[in-house]
Amino acid sequence: MRPLPVLISIPHGGEVEPEEVRGRVGLSAPDLLADSDAFTGRIYDVGEEAAVVLRARVARAFVDLNREEADRPPDNPDGVVKAATCHGVPVYRPGREPDDLLIETLLQRYYRPYHQDIADAVSGGPRIQLGLDCHSMEPVGPAIAPDSGKPRPLFCLGNRRGLTCPDDRLSRMADCLRDSFGLEPDGVSLNAPFAGGHITRTYGNRPIPWMQIEMNRKLYLADPWFNPDNLTVDPERLRWLNVRFLRALQQFFNP
Repeated sequence: MRPLPVLISIPHGGEVEPEEVRGRVGLSAPDLLADSDAFTGRIYDVGEEAAVVLRARVARAFVDLNREEADRPPDNPDGVVKAATCHGVPVYRPGREPDDLLIETLLQRYYRPYHQDIADAVSGGPRIQLGLDCHSMEPVGPAIAPDSGKPRPLFCLGNRRGLTCPDDRLSRMADCLRDSFGLEPDGVSLNAPFAGGHITRTYGNRPIPWMQIEMNRKLYLADPWFNPDNLTVDPERLRWLNVRFLRALQQFFNP
């Protein structure tokens, strides 16, 4: 069978600390996990079933691939190269924050190649008909978020309110997720709390449609699947989520 005509981008699933910042970092392992879209590589990567899968290697606490290059501290501590995590924890030890030269090195080695891979893939002809930027979200909006303190749905799909993908296709993907995961109608929201970040905004309808997908972390980073002592998740749960996600994609492209 031919692969599904989709580009899957997983920009926040990386776990690696870049060698360029070793000795500078002040984050604990739980801090790093809480700031990342942990385990999304294993959830969203459907391998050869998709035309293209792009997975970040470096953790987003160090290089955030879903930010604009100009979005940097001190104007935004949660920018492309971060000063603090989304929970306000300093990424670097006092006095060890990256200077302009190190920031440029991080962008050159990790940020720009990922975006070049996206650009190359979407310009490669008709084998790709849709871009999916894949993320996870906390069960309740953190202090930094516009929905701070509010419970979140199990899934959120975003198309920048119609700018990056036709609304009917977004609604169809929502229906496919509801069917595959056995969800009630309110289990999938559209454009709230997330309408789509930098990747969706930049590549949407240039030339293919893009949508952003957010999965609630309570589907796997919670009892009975998550072990907080060693920060692991039951692999069978991750496999189940991966299979259900693939099933939703298959239903979307092969109604």
